[in-house]
Amino acid sequence: MMPEFHTPQNQRRGLLTFLITIGLFFASLNLSVAQKAEITVAAAADLRYAMDSLVSVFKTEQPGVRVTVIYGSSGKFFQQISHNAPFDVFFSADIDFPKQLEKKGLTASPIHTYAVGRLVLWSTKIKPKDLKSLQDRSVRKIAIANPQLAPYGKRAEEVLRYYKLYDQLKNKLVQGENIAQTAQFVSTGAADIGLIALSLALSPPLKSQGAYYLIPSTAHTPLQQAHVVLKRAQHNKSAFAFLTFMETNKAKKIMEAFGFSIPK
Repeated sequence: MMPEFHTPQNQRRGLLTFLITIGLFFASLNLSVAQKAEITVAAAADLRYAMDSLVSVFKTEQPGVRVTVIYGSSGKFFQQISHNAPFDVFFSADIDFPKQLEKKGLTASPIHTYAVGRLVLWSTKIKPKDLKSLQDRSVRKIAIANPQLAPYGKRAEEVLRYYKLYDQLKNKLVQGENIAQTAQFVSTGAADIGLIALSLALSPPLKSQGAYYLIPSTAHTPLQQAHVVLKRAQHNKSAFAFLTFMETNKAKKIMEAFGFSIPK
């Protein structure tokens, strides 16, 4: 076998091969980082407007991170995540759903209570003063979220039973798939009054449309809302960064502006 002589031409070819190899390595590394700089959030519908504000502020601090938010009922998200839906972070309106996911081995971070939600009576037709407003003669349809899927719907049913109004009013109830759709029923006139999230009643689109009565928190079990990074995103630093952002004063002030209580 003839020995290989390291001529200038061979050296140039070797250098070119080395540079191409290094270039491909860093290209794949950059692609990996780019992929991790994207998160998909499954968020309870009561967060629709608060979350939009949160994401806007977060992106000013982390401009390289793309955040996609899908809104819906916490119960439906739980079902989807249980069947490996492609979500990175789950913001639930009820801490029980993240806890159930944890038991299934589908979480990648501790479960954290980020807020406590409140329930209100909201109407564009009358000014609710208390729960007796539900018995007003003008009230023919009462909107609540689906108790089987939405934590706010479950609490709404608890409220009606607490005040011994459920049997009397059950034939007037119309159910939204989630709390945002429930509020839409009232705002469009499909229902005369509704039991909705305070965060929606305080949102810019709805604030000027109607009036609300804050339902005493003693009338239902607490709406402890919790978030968690899901197993799919266990190596996604951006997902963890977003939850860290939720602990900042900026994020907490936004949540409080939409009527959420922040646990100490």
